[in-house]
Amino acid sequence: MASGKHIPCGPCSFDDVTKDAGRWCTNCEEGLCEDCEHVHRKSKSSRNHRVISIEDYRKIENVSISQVCEHHGENLEWFCKSHDEVLCVVCVPSKHKACSDVIPISPYSENSRQSTALSELEETIEGTLRNVKQCIKNRESATKEIENQELAVKTMIFETRTKINGKLDKLQEKLLHELRSTSDKCKSEYMKIIQKLKSTEEMLTKLREQTIHMKQFSSDIKVFLGTRQADKLIKSEVESLKSEIHVTKDYGLKVDIHSLIEKLSSEVENFGQIKVTECNAINFDFRDPKIDQAQIKINVPASRNISDIKLQLIKTFTISRANEMIITGCVILPNGHILVANYKPDNHLIEYSDSGEHIRDIPVSSMPYDIALIDPSRIVVTYGDASFLEIMNSNTFSVEKKICLQESCLGVSHEDGKLYIIHGHSVLVLDYSGRKIKTMKTASMHVTCMYASRDRIVYSDWKNNKVHCCNLNGEELWQFENDSIKFPRAVQADNHNNVYVVGYVSNNLTIIQYDGKDSRTLLKRSDGLNRPNAVFFDKDKRKLLICNKDGNVASYKVI
Repeated sequence: MASGKHIPCGPCSFDDVTKDAGRWCTNCEEGLCEDCEHVHRKSKSSRNHRVISIEDYRKIENVSISQVCEHHGENLEWFCKSHDEVLCVVCVPSKHKACSDVIPISPYSENSRQSTALSELEETIEGTLRNVKQCIKNRESATKEIENQELAVKTMIFETRTKINGKLDKLQEKLLHELRSTSDKCKSEYMKIIQKLKSTEEMLTKLREQTIHMKQFSSDIKVFLGTRQADKLIKSEVESLKSEIHVTKDYGLKVDIHSLIEKLSSEVENFGQIKVTECNAINFDFRDPKIDQAQIKINVPASRNISDIKLQLIKTFTISRANEMIITGCVILPNGHILVANYKPDNHLIEYSDSGEHIRDIPVSSMPYDIALIDPSRIVVTYGDASFLEIMNSNTFSVEKKICLQESCLGVSHEDGKLYIIHGHSVLVLDYSGRKIKTMKTASMHVTCMYASRDRIVYSDWKNNKVHCCNLNGEELWQFENDSIKFPRAVQADNHNNVYVVGYVSNNLTIIQYDGKDSRTLLKRSDGLNRPNAVFFDKDKRKLLICNKDGNVASYKVI
């Protein structure tokens, strides 16, 4: 029924009376008016039914849940544990006659709100939603990167064109200069012979006038002598002129354009070529949370029972360093690599593959104390007594935000868009901009490590050998103390808020039940724990990472 429309009273409609319902019975799946609700509650068969307001019903009216068998059309009232199937009255004798553990649904569905299946469904929805949002963010980032690359390529094309134009201008000027110089040399040679010829012409013109005057006015003896001398002069000049003309050359100017420039103008058809490279998208994966519990479980689910938890060793290796190490924090990155914080003056995070191969040392601003994952592309790193923390890109490790505080920044955790930091004798809650949301006092002054989840905060008191659990307002839910845990250091929680804690002096790993009422020692010194100082739990992969102070690393599958 469409939201906003009136909901009729079911019993009244049965009597052909139209009356609006004010309440809704989730068992009977019909509306109830005030009078019918009163009768409904008095009836022995329906007094324990769940009745909700119409406003609450409208929130679930479009949630499609079939209670009818798709094969036989009968109500689903039975459940086969062996086959993990819900059944109708026809399914039982037809397909599950030999099954000894067919039970009615009703008695067991009463506790379905506390079931692991529902809890994990909620976690699956939240996890899938986070994945979808992260995938959207990743593709938006990739789109922005393509736009940046387009601008960079366009700039390169323009710069190349400008560079080519500049180069062509220089080559052209050089060639024109050479042309002018060569032309001047050729013309200079021509001018030499021209000047010689003009000099001869001038001399002959003058001699001709002198000869005419000599003929008219001079004596016979002078004519005789002058004729001979003039003839001798002409012969000498003619010989000299012939000699000059004999070596005179004609010049011709042409040009050979460089072959590459010829090709550029005639053969080159493209300024360049746009190429697209393809590779698998970085950090673009969709981790599908698996719902692996049966659909019907009761009250405290078995997966929260710490007696069922086992660790299967995956890999051990040792971080190699020339100087002494103090590993104080570790995480498993989304790509599976291991990142550790070495609280020593070399100011580096250290990245290893999950198989124990050294990837790189990452320089950071100071001595790194603790690390936490924010999302698949960001981490937060604290720097102890340096009194600041940094939000970094987990691929490039470039700093996106530096947040300075007044006191030391030690253990750090992230949950629901907030950063939780051990700051002095308190847990400080910040947003990503560094704005303080709240401050909660810890129960002890000797706290360095903590972990935050959706509804609680867990921290260790190394001085008094205690582990504290409080709600998000700082009100203590429980505290745990056991002689087997000495100097509790790093803490982490699994998907069900069971707490893993490493004992630095007791050399062990202990799991504390989510309510603080029970515990088990999972690993001891004989399992390789020697001053364990950092622990991390990957909720998606159910993988546990433990680092000893001096660089011994072990990863385990949590079963």
